[in-house]
Amino acid sequence: MSERQKTNSTTNVPLLPQALKIIEKYKEHKLCIQRGTVLPVSSNQKMNEYLKEVAVLCGFPFTLNTHIARRTFGSTVTLNNNVPINVVKELLGHASVKQTEAYAITEQATIGREMSILNKKLNKTEPKMSKPDLAVLSRLEKEIQAIKKKYNISS
Repeated sequence: MSERQKTNSTTNVPLLPQALKIIEKYKEHKLCIQRGTVLPVSSNQKMNEYLKEVAVLCGFPFTLNTHIARRTFGSTVTLNNNVPINVVKELLGHASVKQTEAYAITEQATIGREMSILNKKLNKTEPKMSKPDLAVLSRLEKEIQAIKKKYNISS
């Protein structure tokens, strides 16, 4: 349970194992204890400096910062993995789904996946029975009719 800074609302978000490992790693860190924070970073500005350094080391052709990380979580990590938009809204602490819709970047892979699912739904064909299976089914129906007749059972 935590308090959101921007909206002052209380939230309870279950964390993924990777996040829990990071929290565990820094829970006894001097700066985290001193400031009551989860990560030992003195400011958002400092975090962005670190992220910029990581982007350079990784050879990313773009600037990496907390805002990009948040948008990536909102779009690539959650929405592209079929987390409903109303759930993403809560995870990001948005007041309305309208705010979250800005994160809903429709990627070509998502379009392809959804069209494939739709195609399967629309083009379902009834399974066809083989001739031997039909013969067995016909024989069983005749046997059932014979048993009903023998024991005087009506349909």
